[in-house]
Amino acid sequence: MNAPGAENEAHLLVVDDDREIRDLLARFLNKHGYRVTTARDGKEMRRALADWQIDLVVLDLMLPGEDGLSLCRDLRARSQIPVIMLTMMGEETDRIIGLEMGADDYLPKPFNPRELLARLKAVLRRSRGAAAPPAGGRKILCFSGWKLDPGLRRLRSPQGLIVDLSAGEFDLLVAFAEHPQRVLTRDQLLDLTHGRCEAPFERSIDMQVSRLRHKIEKVPKAPELIKTVRGGGYVFTAIVTHDETADT
Repeated sequence: MNAPGAENEAHLLVVDDDREIRDLLARFLNKHGYRVTTARDGKEMRRALADWQIDLVVLDLMLPGEDGLSLCRDLRARSQIPVIMLTMMGEETDRIIGLEMGADDYLPKPFNPRELLARLKAVLRRSRGAAAPPAGGRKILCFSGWKLDPGLRRLRSPQGLIVDLSAGEFDLLVAFAEHPQRVLTRDQLLDLTHGRCEAPFERSIDMQVSRLRHKIEKVPKAPELIKTVRGGGYVFTAIVTHDETADT
């Protein structure tokens, strides 16, 4: 397992059993100013996560022993660290499952390192909340007892509990809350969350919606807040109000 290289505010963990790919990505990402630690399997990945404060994990799907899907599920159960999953071309089912497990994005192999760089920049930007709170107070989006704070990237339930959301889930909820009672197509949602050129693929929106429903709907299989519009997309049915002084 390699130690971090160049100094940067973001520390990346690359998990791949192919040494050539690990070394190539470490050199490339170091060159672009990122700190990089590499791991060849789940054991080394967990050791790195225990030893370092990791900002993003680049995780290969096919690993010896415990595979990337299991590792992603385990990581998501304990942490909200963003994950970009690497998959072999054509493994669409595995990519869908990976998104269901909590991956924030995926990249099929073989890939151009520059595309990975663009995707990890986008994921890091979303996870950190690129938008600064407005002057004079933060804008709080309130709906059905929920309080959504885009500035702090925090969601509070009607019972006052903080709800953990992945970067993708949070951006999707913000997109819905900022465009309530309006049918949004999947392409529009991709654009509103992180841009069409950076989107994994259309089905990722469906996976994110499903996961989001399980966190904010009383009955996820009979959603009241996020309704499906057949042939159209989705509509956020709640009435949304803005509050800059809400206690969150």
